[in-house]
Amino acid sequence: MAFADNLKTLPPVNHLAGLQLLDEHGATVATLDNKPGSAGSVAVYHALAQRFGAITVEAAHEGLTLYAEHTADARAHPGKHPNIDRLLQLVERGGRLTVKLLPAS
Repeated sequence: MAFADNLKTLPPVNHLAGLQLLDEHGATVATLDNKPGSAGSVAVYHALAQRFGAITVEAAHEGLTLYAEHTADARAHPGKHPNIDRLLQLVERGGRLTVKLLPAS
């Protein structure tokens, strides 16, 4: 399925202003805002956190599948899709990211 189709299968994120990704030391490595251009990534990371409890290697594999055609583009153009690059790095190097949800006001 295409990314747009996959997004339709994910839980809604309209209750979120965004989310933060924290490394194993609790430091923020990224903040994703729930706005055009990054709302899809908020939905993907939110769904992965719900299913796996964190962004683990297993979750990263599923995330790469959810990103569908954008995953191939990210592999071909490193740096173009930082939210996908992050998942590729987890798959390659291992690790875990904690997701902190940021409620909408």
